[in-house]
Amino acid sequence: APPKQRNKHGVERRMASHNMTWISYPSKSQPFTSQEEIEAVIASQNIISRFMHCYIAFFVPTGLIAGICILIIFIKNHLQNKGATLDLLLLLFTISNIIMIFLSFTVISRPDYLTVTHLACSVLSFFFNFGYFSSHYVLILTLLTLLLERFTQWTALCNAIQRPILCAGLVLTYTFCLSLTEAVLAGTDNYHLEAHCQLDPLFAWPEYEMVKFTFGFGIPSLLQLLCFGVLWAKAAPAGAPSLQQHILAYPAVYITSVTMFICRLFYNVMILLRTTLKLQRSIGTTKNELVMNIAEIVLFCESCASLVVILFSHKPCRDEVVKVIQRCRRETRANNHLEIPETATTHPSGSQ
Repeated sequence: APPKQRNKHGVERRMASHNMTWISYPSKSQPFTSQEEIEAVIASQNIISRFMHCYIAFFVPTGLIAGICILIIFIKNHLQNKGATLDLLLLLFTISNIIMIFLSFTVISRPDYLTVTHLACSVLSFFFNFGYFSSHYVLILTLLTLLLERFTQWTALCNAIQRPILCAGLVLTYTFCLSLTEAVLAGTDNYHLEAHCQLDPLFAWPEYEMVKFTFGFGIPSLLQLLCFGVLWAKAAPAGAPSLQQHILAYPAVYITSVTMFICRLFYNVMILLRTTLKLQRSIGTTKNELVMNIAEIVLFCESCASLVVILFSHKPCRDEVVKVIQRCRRETRANNHLEIPETATTHPSGSQ
């Protein structure tokens, strides 16, 4: 075929692959005719509803309280010039997770979905992805900081990490660009049309999930595993604490890293499965929809759990919590030992 004709066919194929008007949720589109299909949908929606209620009732309040306490502690330490590089990075990590927790309120309508325009859904997706990307890359920067603290002989890297604000700024700029790219890949047409909205829009192009998996999980996880591999395999220099002592000194970072990897692995596997269905031009089954909803809620649970781990495992936060508990105990004991004035007793004979 002539070049112009080949180009025309290529454009038509791309337009066809990017035309997502056909896609919908299985629970919203299939004409259920048999009793078994109807019962499967009802059971799936009941499970999603229970997961949502447990998340909203237990994880959201706990995560938000822990996040607010961490913010207060870090800001207080910064004003008193007690802040360290690690605290600054964990502060950014906390803010990213708080953003994700607030955006997770979109699951309140489950098993139904938030109904907004494509444009509004893309805006929500942008902020969600910013929190999603930034939390993972800031955690990697934190791991790198701890690694260089242990292996101080790497002079070049140590000098580069000496400016934490500059490093954090570069990471946030990078994640902003990734989030903007994802907002574009959510689709550039039909902004005025209403749709059922998830924070990872169902109507997004297949490239949306591919970019999210590659830059939001694949690359960060490889960097994360590389940090762990160097930490375990390379012998510490003379005078440095043992590996066990090093991990016990920063348990919050390492516990959060493992938790994040497990939860995001489950979530990204489901993201890839959804991409496969899109490429096959299939809407999937109600079971696929159920597991994707569960994976999304598990991702939000991880954000809440990470903040709780930092509050009770990171030394500056743990010390402040212990101080508050001790102060409350002292006040309780003081109130219990208040002397109650005794009233004079009168004897039957009339004498006192």
